[in-house]
Amino acid sequence: MARKPLIFAAGLGLVTALALTGCAGGGGDTAEKPSDSKPEAGAALTIAKPDGAITTESNNPWSGDSSANKLGYKNVIFEPLAIVNPTGDNETTPWLAEKVEWNDDYTQLTVTPRTGVKWNDGEDFTADDILFTFNLIKSTPAFDTGNIQLSDIKKDGDDVVLTFAESKFVKQAQVLNIQMVPEHIWKDVEDPTTFTNENPVGTGPYVLDKFSSQSVTVTARDDYWGGTPAVPTLYYVSYNDNTALTTALASGEADWAQAFISDIEGQYLSKDEANIFWPANVMAPDVLFLNTQEKPFDDVAFRKAVNMVIDREAHTTIARENAGSQLTSITGLPTPVGEKYIAPEYQGEEFEIDVEGAKKLLEDAGYTWEGEALMDPDGEPVEFTLEVPQGWNDYVTGISLIADQVKKTLGADAKVDTPDVDTWWNAKRTGDFDAIMHWTDSGTTPYDLYSDTMDGRWLLAGDQVDYNFGRYDSPEATELLNTYANAASDEERTAAIEGVQKIFVEDVPVIPVGTHPILAEFNTRNYVGWPSDEDPYAPGDPLQVAAVQVLMNLEPAE
Repeated sequence: MARKPLIFAAGLGLVTALALTGCAGGGGDTAEKPSDSKPEAGAALTIAKPDGAITTESNNPWSGDSSANKLGYKNVIFEPLAIVNPTGDNETTPWLAEKVEWNDDYTQLTVTPRTGVKWNDGEDFTADDILFTFNLIKSTPAFDTGNIQLSDIKKDGDDVVLTFAESKFVKQAQVLNIQMVPEHIWKDVEDPTTFTNENPVGTGPYVLDKFSSQSVTVTARDDYWGGTPAVPTLYYVSYNDNTALTTALASGEADWAQAFISDIEGQYLSKDEANIFWPANVMAPDVLFLNTQEKPFDDVAFRKAVNMVIDREAHTTIARENAGSQLTSITGLPTPVGEKYIAPEYQGEEFEIDVEGAKKLLEDAGYTWEGEALMDPDGEPVEFTLEVPQGWNDYVTGISLIADQVKKTLGADAKVDTPDVDTWWNAKRTGDFDAIMHWTDSGTTPYDLYSDTMDGRWLLAGDQVDYNFGRYDSPEATELLNTYANAASDEERTAAIEGVQKIFVEDVPVIPVGTHPILAEFNTRNYVGWPSDEDPYAPGDPLQVAAVQVLMNLEPAE
């Protein structure tokens, strides 16, 4: 089969953690720094989290609760074959690979290892390390968090060929973003799931220098294959809570983080003109998951009516405090990142508040009003409850705005409930709710958005599901999604996703409300070259695999 080459076009100039939702930021007043402060040559960068003390050191990149994972410093020590960008043009940048090539149906990947790469202990990085890493994942189910379904891996001359049990077209990042580990270190590990990896050996531009319960220090290598990074030292610091984190970011004590900061203008941006907030637009909206098995959302007419009266501008400006652009396309795809996937019949079709149209739709479906109260075709009052966990301030505000709007425009008795996180999480998975606000996964195609909201395969898990929380059941949508994921041609994929969008728009399985960007805060006091709307080469989240890409793009400020 013909292979699709992905070349190293952007070089070093140029990623399912979701943007932090519901973390109410609040910070006390901080002293403003002078905007004309001079850059500091060779300054360190402090990368911040709000999780309190990390008391146990573990540098195992595969362990979800390791300090390397929680603080994110694994991303500058261990590197992937390639980095897939969820924002911008969704490009793939080969990294430890010179080149990566997929076959037509994306069931086979051919990797050409980069030459001249050394592990930080001086050993050469080779194709054998790639084979070892993927065989380690294949033989250790706990490490296969992306369910890559690797069926075979072998060397073919200087290349490595990986074969998968199903197409990886919609899950390319789950394969390419996997970080490599050295065979000569890990081959003698008895139990890789409990290995703490005290002296981490990686190919990345930094090495571990010091660990404490409050901070981790990594320092730049002078023999890194990609050149010497501009930032010589990184401090990974865990603050006690989001308030302390916000204060540190505002004052310049911390330089780089991913956090939702309430009143970001007053608490952060206004403190120094060098402080930057960038919400990277990705293909993941916030949606209302609706219980399509129970009243009132088992009726498509009511789902459509609610969809027609939601004030998405208010959600963006009030609930999300402009942390991201407004969701406009009726397909639910954030733009411009999703623009190229919008079906021709929906190009330019945007959400508009249409109260009279919604009322007419309800009247035609047999709804009536008693005074201001909406009555369903059975003569019963229409009522439902919107739920998100207490403390998720942006989501609480968001569903409160929706409840007020639906009451005011349609007369339905829309209530708001904010249970504790555990109660809400269980109700979400079991379908014990009327409507909840939730995000979808983000990928480089629309697949995750539509699969997470419509795919009947989620329902095969039984009483508790991990997505499609509203139990939307459309065999046609499920089949089209399967076709899209496994198609052998672009034409077949295009036809499938256009069919999926038609069902999404006409049947309203969920209600798209707003964008769900990847958030980042950083400053330009000492370094420039950060990603932005003008140059979205990577998300700005320091906890993602693309953090190494951002760091290698930074240059000293003048």
